[in-house]
Amino acid sequence: MHCSSISRMTASSVAIIGAGAVGAGTAWYLAKHGHQVMLIDPKLDQPINRSGALPGTTASLGVLMGHVFRRSSGRAWRLRQHSMTLWPEWVAELSSQEHPLKLNTPLIQLASSEAEATLMKQLAEQRQHLGLELISPNSNPYIGRSWPNTQHGGLISHQDGYLDPILLQKCLRAALQDQGVQQIEEPVISLERNSSVAEKQWSLQLAGGTNLNQDAVVICAALGSKALLESLGHSLPMAPVLGQVLDLEVISDQHNWSGWPAVLVSHGINLIPHGTNQIWIGATLEPGVQPMSSHLKAMQNLAGDAPDWLESATVKNQWHGLRARPVERPAPLLEKLEPGLIVATGHYRNGVLLAPASAAWVKEQLANETRS
Repeated sequence: MHCSSISRMTASSVAIIGAGAVGAGTAWYLAKHGHQVMLIDPKLDQPINRSGALPGTTASLGVLMGHVFRRSSGRAWRLRQHSMTLWPEWVAELSSQEHPLKLNTPLIQLASSEAEATLMKQLAEQRQHLGLELISPNSNPYIGRSWPNTQHGGLISHQDGYLDPILLQKCLRAALQDQGVQQIEEPVISLERNSSVAEKQWSLQLAGGTNLNQDAVVICAALGSKALLESLGHSLPMAPVLGQVLDLEVISDQHNWSGWPAVLVSHGINLIPHGTNQIWIGATLEPGVQPMSSHLKAMQNLAGDAPDWLESATVKNQWHGLRARPVERPAPLLEKLEPGLIVATGHYRNGVLLAPASAAWVKEQLANETRS
């Protein structure tokens, strides 16, 4: 441990590898709190849009399922609660006239069985203070387009919902520029510890040949983290899990989205209305790295509970992306592996949801090094 390096951590230079919601959010958050930050990702020069195969954040729907999480204790619950507390503050700071970011609420989960309905009843009783309440069986509390099967009722969470991840990325890029964060559009091909106490702790070699020396490195590169970590003797295996989204156009009729929740969840599949006659439907359910038409059809069918208008909808666009799921370890991976080397990755389905809590955790790790 290099004491001279640690003494500089008060105003440390930090390289963040990976510019998804967690990486870009952490870069912005650290810069806002006085750190000298550079964000490194070869995809920083690519347009932020939806089409085909995408990296994790832009492929996601940005669903925030914080308060409907089943467990009521442990690290995963604490992280969700911390993020749900921070997200309104982040939205207020990141939103602009050009990119008006919004937390869209509420979220409704439909029960697919009596057993699931019983669990929802228990959650609603425990978390009224968090905005949870039951929806009775065979009811539709809103007018407009018919819902999937509601025979078992459901649960409404008035504070959960979704953030548009494309808008979020655009807001973060603008905020990073405002904070003076250097954005580097190259891969990191190697990461090495500096042996001299006169140097900063970490040396990063970029594909173009540049070497960067930094006090600390934060790896947020999801599946791309493996090679960098293994070269340093750290093994944190992660498996790819495929997430898929269909953008559907429904037949225009007298029905509309009036009063629909921001997110409706049925059989683990998210439905998000947008526009006049369009709806996103997506899930992270199946393993593998390539989409299969049979999975897409099953997703649109909602295990037989899809209303007619959904099954007959036309596919206008579709995209998919890979999530990083830790192997035999809980998601996400938030660890300080050694002085100045921090991992905040492997968020699986919850990268957007947990971005604020992950950024706050990284900031605390750097502060702890300052106090060491």
